[in-house]
Amino acid sequence: MNEQQAKDYIDRFWDAEVIPTISRYIEIPNESPEFDPKWRENGYMQRAVRLVKQWVEKQDIRKSKLEVFSPPDRTPLLLLEVEGTAAGDPILLYGHLDKQPAMTGWAADLDPWKPVLRNGRLYGRGGADDGYAIFAVVSAVKALERLDAPHPRLVAIIECCEESGSFDLPAYVDQLAPRIGTPGLVVCLDSGCGNYEQLWSTTSLRGLLSGDLTVSILREGVHSGDASGIVPSSFRILRHLLSRLEDPATGRILPPWLHAEIPQNRRAEARRTAEVLGTAVYDKFPFVEGAVPMDSDPVELILNRTWRPTLSVTGQAGMPDIGHAGNVLRPQTSLKLSVRLPPTLKTDGLGEKLKQLLESEPPYGAHVRLERINAAAGWEAPAPEPWLERAVEKASAAFFGKSACSYG
Repeated sequence: MNEQQAKDYIDRFWDAEVIPTISRYIEIPNESPEFDPKWRENGYMQRAVRLVKQWVEKQDIRKSKLEVFSPPDRTPLLLLEVEGTAAGDPILLYGHLDKQPAMTGWAADLDPWKPVLRNGRLYGRGGADDGYAIFAVVSAVKALERLDAPHPRLVAIIECCEESGSFDLPAYVDQLAPRIGTPGLVVCLDSGCGNYEQLWSTTSLRGLLSGDLTVSILREGVHSGDASGIVPSSFRILRHLLSRLEDPATGRILPPWLHAEIPQNRRAEARRTAEVLGTAVYDKFPFVEGAVPMDSDPVELILNRTWRPTLSVTGQAGMPDIGHAGNVLRPQTSLKLSVRLPPTLKTDGLGEKLKQLLESEPPYGAHVRLERINAAAGWEAPAPEPWLERAVEKASAAFFGKSACSYG
């Protein structure tokens, strides 16, 4: 294949065909089922699926079949099959259409459901995570067609509940296994990159252990001027319980059963990545003036991000907004906990262990509950075949002019 011809074609195709359609996709608030429990009634997911289906059909890919599955008890799934023009194991390509919630913090001139193209970057919810995936697949297939480049059979599956844990995907994969076949390569178009200057591969993903932690100390709120000093704060009890899980001074996760050994080859990979990225490992984040990351060593920061467990508190209930907060000692506080896990850590029984850690021997006899527990295992890539390493390196050199990189 002539790499420059492929790049020129994809650039033109992306501007003419993809940007207008993915902009329309951004306008659809098709939040994942966890964030929109009434997704069926609201119809946004179905609308996004229709948009993508009609666009793919319009591209008229030779010897292809597109099918949408939408049974009443599952989220939709798109299956695109393209006949091979050469021998070889099939290639499976993956993406998803459901979106994270709108959230807050957008710039004044940006909005989650308003596509804005600025300096070659398209802003809006879901464009990068992960609406681009099906458009990237079709762009690549069209380029192969245009250049008469041989390829094995291609199968793309695009799900609609990834942001909710992909609870429907296993059943679909089992159902479609005869049509998918046994892939020789799986390409998941739903990850990140260290920069936009070379081709990146993801070698691991951390797992996740989450749950809602609630501390109740009173049956109803009371005036803090009367009760504080007698009634312990539910928030302080929460802080106490979280110190069983995390060192508040360093952020280190304390239970050894939430850690895993970091392989030496992954430590070496982290060192190579740190050499490429340098301070860009943390410079990309919008720190306030004077703030610094958790470590000054980019290698340690990469290992923190890819192989070590970490705790994030991602939501709360029981606290009023500051503008509506009086002098009430509140009866209870709830926090949503998100613990990222090492890629190789097995998750069997972790939810019960975390529940025992946080609920046992509650301070002051408070009522403590850890509910809605979810555990999802991480993943580590096997060592790549030599042909794949060569292909990735060649592609990075051809399209970016730099060597390929990888990290977790």
